[in-house]
Amino acid sequence: MVDTDRITGAARELGGTVQGMVGDVVGSDRDAVAGRIREAEGTAQNLYGQAKDAVRHAADEVSDHAADAYDQGRRYAWEGHQKSVAWPHASLVVAGLVGFGLGLLISKF
Repeated sequence: MVDTDRITGAARELGGTVQGMVGDVVGSDRDAVAGRIREAEGTAQNLYGQAKDAVRHAADEVSDHAADAYDQGRRYAWEGHQKSVAWPHASLVVAGLVGFGLGLLISKF
């Protein structure tokens, strides 16, 4: 999406160039200077629009990367949760066997 400042600035710049040339051709210093000023204003407005587009583009990129990182984090958290659900059962079995073995050892003394 192109910023409207870029379009208006380019049009103002072109109009200023034409006005400056016409002023030069007819010998009107007033029109030539006014055209150069208008051209400079158009250039500044065009650059301002380009800067706004660049910032908007950078913000979109950052937003996309943040969304990707969030999705990846959710996926890792879900996978970790799924793995942690399976392990407590095995840990309980191992703990039970260790406890049973210790109980057998203690009961013999």
